[in-house]
Amino acid sequence: MENIFEIKNLNMHYPVTDGLLGNIKGYTYALNNINLEIKKNEILGLVGESGSGKSTLGNCILKLITPTNGEVIFEGENILLKNKDKLKDFRRKTGLIFQNPYMSLNPRMKIFDILKEPFIINGIKDKKLIEEKIKKIVKLTGMQEEILTRYPHEFSGGQRQRIAIARAIILNPEFIVADEPVSALDVSIQAQIFNLLISLKQHLNLTMLFISHDLRIIKYISDRIAVMYLGEIVEITDKQEFFKNHKHPYSQILLNAVPVMPGERRENKIIPTGELPSPNNPPNGCKFHTRCPYVMEICKTCHPELKSVSQGHNVRCFLVEKSV
Repeated sequence: MENIFEIKNLNMHYPVTDGLLGNIKGYTYALNNINLEIKKNEILGLVGESGSGKSTLGNCILKLITPTNGEVIFEGENILLKNKDKLKDFRRKTGLIFQNPYMSLNPRMKIFDILKEPFIINGIKDKKLIEEKIKKIVKLTGMQEEILTRYPHEFSGGQRQRIAIARAIILNPEFIVADEPVSALDVSIQAQIFNLLISLKQHLNLTMLFISHDLRIIKYISDRIAVMYLGEIVEITDKQEFFKNHKHPYSQILLNAVPVMPGERRENKIIPTGELPSPNNPPNGCKFHTRCPYVMEICKTCHPELKSVSQGHNVRCFLVEKSV
C-alpha cells in the first residue's frame, strides 16, 4: 500500500530556560528519532500514556509546530522545508479534530460562519459553492441544516464534535489527525462518533492518525497500531497481530489496563514499577527499563533499535531480540 506520509528521524526538543535572562539549562525531549510510515486510506492508531508525545507528533506532522530536526514527507515532498505560502496547499489537504469540542468552536460565531471560515482563509469566495458544500457536509455528518443558524453553546458535546468534524473535512482533505476526539464525550456518544469517522473514512477516502490513550478505542477504529513511550515508537503492527501477538512489555501493560468484564480472566498480567520518567531527564539505555519487570543489564546502558520481528511488525526491545 502506498504511503501518504513518511516521517524520518523526527525530533522535538523544547529548551528549558532558567531565570530572567532565559538561559537554557536543559531540554524536554518530547520526540526522539521518530521513523514512521502512514499508508493511504488507513486509520493508524497512536496509543500511549499522557506525556508520551502523541499530540506533539500529530502537531509536527501537520507543521503546527516546527520540530527540532528530521523530515516529514507528504506525497514526496518534505513539508518542513515549505514556507508559509507554499504550505497553503498542504493545509487544504489536511485537517485536525481537537480533543475538546467545548473549546475548539468559537462561541461568538454561528455554525454556518464556523464552517465557512476555511473557505475564506483559502480565498474561496463563491457564495453558492460555499453554501452547497456546507449543507452537504452537515448532512454527511448526520446533522440538520437548521443547526447552521445556531451557536455552539446550544449543542451537546457530541453535536459539537460532529460540527468540529464537519469543519475538519469541509475542504475535502486527504489526511486527518484526530487527537483524542472522544475523550471528553459520554460513553454512549463515543460509539456514534467512531462510526461517523469510519463512515467518513470510507466515503471520502480519508487517511487518519487517531490518537488515544485507550486501547479499547484503538482496537475498534484502527487498521494498524503504534505504541509510544516517552517520545519513542516502541511497537508498531497491524491490529490483529497486535492483539494476538504483541511483543513489547509496555504493550502488555497497556492491555492490562483495559477493564475486563466480571468472570473474564486476564492471562500473563504484568505490573509496571515506578512512575513515568520525566522527558526532561530520560533514563539511559532503554527508556522503559526503569519500569520493566523483565529488565536486563543491557537495557540499562544500551538503547534498543526499532527492529522487525515479522512482516510489518516492528518492536524496540532487547528481550524480543534475544528470543528471535
